[in-house]
Amino acid sequence: MKYGARNRITGTVTSVKTGDIMSLVKFAVTGPVTMSSVLTTESVEEMGLKIGDEIELIVKAIHVLPVKK
Repeated sequence: MKYGARNRITGTVTSVKTGDIMSLVKFAVTGPVTMSSVLTTESVEEMGLKIGDEIELIVKAIHVLPVKK
């Protein structure tokens, strides 16, 4: 499957918090950071996501906000 997003990050699922409609999945990624994604519980179940799975995060954003440090 092709994706329009060009930012791809490899990570590992570290937690899955499942609700009736939506789920919160957290990932460990390269570097001292973590990323999270909110997706439907149906999607989590269809993908069979569980802690320890290696995944590829496809990042596509409408807005990128630069912040001066």
